[in-house]
Amino acid sequence: MSNLEDVVLFDTRDAGHGYKIGVATLNSERSLNALSIDMVELLEPQLEAWAKDDTIVCVWLQGAGEKAFCAGGDIVSMYHAAQAKPRELVPEVVEFFTREYQLDYQLQTYPKPIVVWGDGFVMGGGLGLMIGASHRIVTERSRLAMPEISIGLYPDVGGTYFLSRLPEGMGLFLGLTAAQVNAKDACWLGMADFALNAEQKESALHALCAVHWTDSAEVNRHRVSDALAQLADYAHELPESVLQPQHETIKKLMAGDSLQTVTEQFLSFATDSKVLAKGQQTLAAGCPLTAHIVWQQLAHGPSLSLAEAFQLELTLSVNCAVQGDFIEGVRALLIDKDRNPRWQHTDVSEVTEKDLDAMFRSPWSQDEHPLKNLSNQ
Repeated sequence: MSNLEDVVLFDTRDAGHGYKIGVATLNSERSLNALSIDMVELLEPQLEAWAKDDTIVCVWLQGAGEKAFCAGGDIVSMYHAAQAKPRELVPEVVEFFTREYQLDYQLQTYPKPIVVWGDGFVMGGGLGLMIGASHRIVTERSRLAMPEISIGLYPDVGGTYFLSRLPEGMGLFLGLTAAQVNAKDACWLGMADFALNAEQKESALHALCAVHWTDSAEVNRHRVSDALAQLADYAHELPESVLQPQHETIKKLMAGDSLQTVTEQFLSFATDSKVLAKGQQTLAAGCPLTAHIVWQQLAHGPSLSLAEAFQLELTLSVNCAVQGDFIEGVRALLIDKDRNPRWQHTDVSEVTEKDLDAMFRSPWSQDEHPLKNLSNQ
């Protein structure tokens, strides 16, 4: 196991004329670079320092190894903290989600170009780190997903904001099915900007170091885009889109005036499409309460600012841990690994308005909310 200070590695690359590129590497290969509180505590101040440093013109964020950029948040440590005090608001859980969302917001509103090398698995908390970057690169190995329905959480890390802005029906589909998104689909959905081959990583860094940098972050953003677009022209043998050809079908299946209607029409749909069939299995086995939260997220997301979305998600996340199915979901998937979660409801039809209201009721007053200072942008 790496030392505490080694869970994120920091470096700089010379970009000529006194400019540099800051490079941050999530360094926990064994956990597929799962985002831990230690990582957050290292990333936040370093990103802030780089933002204020006039010699740093761009930040490159990557994961160690070839399997994952970041496969999610460190939910096992939260499980242990919450399980020790059942049905209580546990400080460790509040702190993790608070710090994670502050970091996500920092990335989303960063004043300089941020390039994320989204190679391998980019799931849950990993997608939270990537989605708000100014330049998001995927490769032939990339697999993006929001798999929270299988652990009794819900698509957080800004999902309320970004899922509601995907092509029609796709946000709901990804939230309900945990479907994996490949490079071409990620670019089509607007979840990534450039598709390169994994072997082009060094070329991408070299190209960025060769950019004619200026003191204007806006100009620099365009120049990063130009440099990466040129490299994307040489990418080859990327996997074919899986979701885009199914979009019309998905749009119809996800349309309805209630979650129950949509769930029934989706689960009863006869299909030979692997992605739809797998999505049906995931939804059928997934957490019914999560499905309802996803439905509400997609309904309210378009009217919320980014800050408001994170504030709402902190409420939802701690409530999922205290009185929802999150702890049971993590137990079944990652602790006991019996893959047999005992959800509080057997079906979406069993979830009442009262159950759902409890998830959306903030444990804090407006003045006490841990994320009250996120500026609305």
